[in-house]
Amino acid sequence: MPALRLTTWNINSVRLRMPLLQQLIALEKPDIVCLQEIKVETDLFPREPIAALGFEHMAVKGQKGYHGVAILSRVPLARVASHDFCGKGDARHISATLPSGIELHNLYVPAGGDIPDPQANEKFAHKLQFVEEMDSVFARRRGKKSARAILVGDLNIAPGEHDVWSHKQLLDIVSHTPAETERFENARAAFDWIDVTREAVPVPEKIYSWWSYRNQDWRKSDRGRRLDHVWISQGLKGAVQSHAILKDARDWPQSSDHVPITVTIKT
Repeated sequence: MPALRLTTWNINSVRLRMPLLQQLIALEKPDIVCLQEIKVETDLFPREPIAALGFEHMAVKGQKGYHGVAILSRVPLARVASHDFCGKGDARHISATLPSGIELHNLYVPAGGDIPDPQANEKFAHKLQFVEEMDSVFARRRGKKSARAILVGDLNIAPGEHDVWSHKQLLDIVSHTPAETERFENARAAFDWIDVTREAVPVPEKIYSWWSYRNQDWRKSDRGRRLDHVWISQGLKGAVQSHAILKDARDWPQSSDHVPITVTIKT
């Protein structure tokens, strides 16, 4: 496989949105799909219909009613693993090695609730701890920067002022607070990850991947945030051939509030 076409998407229930997954695959023709918030136990994951779409190889870490991540692949997956962030037993990470030797990580970072105070809000404290652990997990690999790795997922943080519709108004809103964005940058810097979206769409251009269900006309108000991310290691620097955020998917019937991101990476 000279190039890998990968799509990442917080699907917000894989069983509810199977028709949209089928539509996405027909439109984007990915080799690999990484899903977050699948909201189904591992044993109940819809393997047969997904295999019928051409994805015979699956790595799934599910949980009843909440969270959950999955890697769907047209090519074999090796060394499948899941890291138990914060020791809570949540299904928020899965990794696998591709035939090309690339290590792929799929993550779903906690949303963090509504109150940006770790003392008053246990969910926010959990989120901060989770992102700190991302830093420590990948910091161990600093001596292996030639390794080829990809990290994708709903990281639930919009890190920069141009990753939200209003930097000033969202500084006290969970997903864009300094406590989160500082830890996010530490986690990215821990392994010197390259932010693929910002390589493709440099600041100051605003770009989002999430629009709240609360917006009646999301496109007109365009109050979005960039919560979904694709990172590559320095070993893949210069390998990205294309990048696209599928904004129109927000208009699909029964859409997720997140939209997919597709990248093509030379392997």
